[in-house]
Amino acid sequence: MSAKYVFVTGGVVSSLGKGLAAASLGCLLESRGLRVNLMKFDPYLNVDPGTMSPFQHGEVFVTDDGAETDLDLGHYERFTHAPLSRDNNLTTGRIYEQIILKERRGDYLGKTVQVIPHVTNEIKNAMRKVASNGADMTIVEIGGTVGDIESLPFLEAIRQMRQELGRENTVFVHLTLVPWIVAAQELKTKPTQHSVKELLSIGIQADVLMCRSDRPLSRDIKQKIAAFCNVEEKAVIGATTVNSIYEVPLNFAQEGVDALILKYLHKEAPEGDLSRWKALVERCRHPKDEVSIAIVGKYVEYEDSYKSLKEALTHGAMAQNLKLKLTWLEAEGLESAAPGDRSYERQLEEFDGILVPGGFGKRGIEGMLNTIRYAREKRVPYFGICLGMQTACIEFARNVCGLKDANSSEFDPATPHRVIYKLRELLGVEEMGGTMRLGAWTCVLQEDSLASRAYGGATEISERHRHRYEFNREYEALLTGGGLRISGSTPDGTYVEIVEIPGHPYFLGCQFHPEFKSKPLEPHPLFREFVAASYRNREVRKGKHRLEAVEEVSTR
Repeated sequence: MSAKYVFVTGGVVSSLGKGLAAASLGCLLESRGLRVNLMKFDPYLNVDPGTMSPFQHGEVFVTDDGAETDLDLGHYERFTHAPLSRDNNLTTGRIYEQIILKERRGDYLGKTVQVIPHVTNEIKNAMRKVASNGADMTIVEIGGTVGDIESLPFLEAIRQMRQELGRENTVFVHLTLVPWIVAAQELKTKPTQHSVKELLSIGIQADVLMCRSDRPLSRDIKQKIAAFCNVEEKAVIGATTVNSIYEVPLNFAQEGVDALILKYLHKEAPEGDLSRWKALVERCRHPKDEVSIAIVGKYVEYEDSYKSLKEALTHGAMAQNLKLKLTWLEAEGLESAAPGDRSYERQLEEFDGILVPGGFGKRGIEGMLNTIRYAREKRVPYFGICLGMQTACIEFARNVCGLKDANSSEFDPATPHRVIYKLRELLGVEEMGGTMRLGAWTCVLQEDSLASRAYGGATEISERHRHRYEFNREYEALLTGGGLRISGSTPDGTYVEIVEIPGHPYFLGCQFHPEFKSKPLEPHPLFREFVAASYRNREVRKGKHRLEAVEEVSTR
């Protein structure tokens, strides 16, 4: 039986939500009992996003096999159970890198290497490889916007796939914009018409149109788009802006897009079961209360830098039937103006919980250390991830164990107390990429620790990493003697994975990135417990405020 493909393209403008659309399609098809796989082609010339600025590209999503990928793969994993790896995200840079290596090796036997057929063949081979793992349906997202020079080889490749596999094995889904023009007080279809025409000019007739708009499409609008874009009226799908991204699959199901795709692909499948998604969205719409969390980081001006983190916190809040009130604080804004100055505390007083995420470089570190000290001393639930764990260890060494110059060799190579250092460099792994610890690593948990209880009593877990610097175990005895607990390590004892402070309402730092494995229907245990602890802190604070109010009235 031939593999079946759904190709997702975008037009008019970028950032319409192709990744979410592809992930939602995967969710709907999976709910019908089908096995799906998803992949993303990115048109830029970088080999992968690993060296790109978070301000430019957003977060780098890491898979179990250690691939540094586009953040859309995070959407794919959150909405489906597709087994993703480095094969599921390819860039123009990586495609060209593979071709040039083959050419240098002589694989092309002296032929002239060209975009067609050599680049397009490489792209098609990558799609076939992902589809060969037993998936009933492979969803392929083409990054960028139709009309971009960079996207042309990918669009040509999927055009050829239609020619080779036939209409019954390929569907083209095009995401486009139907803007509301305030002056005219109406939705305009012309941008969609031009986008479909642009796609047609390179030989691709869209089968399904997903029309992004901030209000529902009327029947007249759908009929007009269908007539001018040469698609069925029922193939014009409204992709209306929603309050929560987890409403998107339900909206698409209501529009019947999954049934339509199955019809076009001549594929039979039972009705989908979306009851758990409906219950999830219902909790989003009717929370019992809210919880206020501060994220103190380096890249907070661009929220996509912490995309998975934000979603994992949302999952933790939804698990408690709470609304997440998230505040992004720039770490540099929490630095002390002078020794002993703790005016930064006023910025932190309103929050139920505090999280310090990952990051690279020295900027904002002192603000993070101030934040952690506040959370530790004021008994505010604290969750440190990657850099957030490292700075927690530095803060503990300085302010509890008396090592005033404790630091990371990343921030101060000359520090006399390198509590955090680049261990892998000392092990002889010198090249830039080689010093990064990437992908899934096993962690052994100590019994009766906060971490073990969060994981339901598990003694061994697997989590994903992306960092260079490690906890220096030369300082283990000093820090654990001061009250810090190392509750998670690699099986060989080389790397410290989790630290916590016993007796604190919730103070935990982990070297890995748990946000990469959190799903809306399967919240990550560390986020779930952190949000629960933060809400308990909220209830305690509310109780104190009520008591203070009663005491004030009684004294009057």
